[in-house]
Amino acid sequence: MTNVAILGAGAWGTVLANLVKANGHEVRLWSRQGAETLAQVVQGADLIVSAIAMKGVRDVTSSLQSSLVSPKTIFVTATKGLDPKTTCTPSQIWQETFPQNPVVVLSGPNLSKEIEQALPAATVVASQNMEAAEFVQSIFSSNRFRVYTNSDPLGVELGGTLKNVIAIAAGVCDGLQLGTNAKAALVTRGLTEMVRIGSHWGAKMETFYGLSGLGDLLATCNSHLSRNYQVGYKLACNQTLAEILAHLEGTAEGINTTNVLVERAKQRNIPIPITEQVYRLLAQEVTPRQALFELMLRDTKPE
Repeated sequence: MTNVAILGAGAWGTVLANLVKANGHEVRLWSRQGAETLAQVVQGADLIVSAIAMKGVRDVTSSLQSSLVSPKTIFVTATKGLDPKTTCTPSQIWQETFPQNPVVVLSGPNLSKEIEQALPAATVVASQNMEAAEFVQSIFSSNRFRVYTNSDPLGVELGGTLKNVIAIAAGVCDGLQLGTNAKAALVTRGLTEMVRIGSHWGAKMETFYGLSGLGDLLATCNSHLSRNYQVGYKLACNQTLAEILAHLEGTAEGINTTNVLVERAKQRNIPIPITEQVYRLLAQEVTPRQALFELMLRDTKPE
């Protein structure tokens, strides 16, 4: 039996906790509103799983003193986002804070409400330490949750993060009732954009054609369960971003990710036309229809 601490008691953290419990492991769940302190929850943990929102990652890592954590403790990050100040991924922040500990990224087409209903799903756990990745695989694997390992944690993490931007665009596409052809074109060109950004970042191209890239992209671009999809869909239905966020359950990480990506792409001269239009839409610089026309009327080019 492994002692597992789950940080974040939202929908995703709760689902991960239940998966681990079902496999017979001891689980302690931490939230800011809970009775137990962070130190109490992580004490003696073999595995610390972070399922907190991106905006809280740095606060939690800085609060979690290294003296509380064994050098053998494995950190698992299940957060999909980018730090707005440094553009660091969550795993990079955890590794920077705990350089001696293995860090594993968990990402895939994992809509929490479906997993909560015991519907089958698959995910990826990635690390530069394959022994750690295989250990995490053994903790989470079951007959309803299939876990694959991967040696490209950056690519797996970026796949889960970048697709949130395209999911906003896909929601707009469906909200405008543009049809199947348009959606297929958008998602395909969106994947190309993800690969382009990820390759510049140092990730392996082939990772984006796996579960954490293409798989997660397909899930979030085709489901109302995706918060990022909901944002795009409702923007296309003439709701303001403020109205949408006021009634949204949880965080739509794609909003912050869009802002970070546009800034990073400008600095490195990376063309990201879909992301740019999502950025302009979120900033109320264009309407959904204007964003569509600008994408359709771009200069012709080879695929």
